[in-house]
Amino acid sequence: MYIALEQPTGAHLLTPDQEELAVPVTLRYLSDDPLAVHFVFPAWISLDEEEVTWTFARSLLEEGLGGPAGLGTVRLRPHGQAHTVVELHAPQGIAAVRFETRALHRFLLRSYTVTEPGGEPLEPALDRGLASLFGAV
Repeated sequence: MYIALEQPTGAHLLTPDQEELAVPVTLRYLSDDPLAVHFVFPAWISLDEEEVTWTFARSLLEEGLGGPAGLGTVRLRPHGQAHTVVELHAPQGIAAVRFETRALHRFLLRSYTVTEPGGEPLEPALDRGLASLFGAV
């Protein structure tokens, strides 16, 4: 059975000028993509005025809630006791987005009710990954 879990949440885009811009973000977990989480940002915040989705490993989100995590295009780090900063690295630059850690933790726990950690079927994810690398044959 396919399940799409969505959780709207508020976040703050941290600017280089030490200012903050409130931005709504939709956190999404899909049962047919069990290893990933998706953070969906509204069109008005992107340079090309289109909705932007950042997809990364659910395990990275889990690791980042406990301490600094990630070496690639998505990195997470604690920001005080109550917040987590997600850094999104793109060719155009880096966006740092601050979330309430509680909201991210709640979303992660909700995703576990859909697919337990370690219980993810790997074959469909592997097939999708290979298809995206080599094109559907």
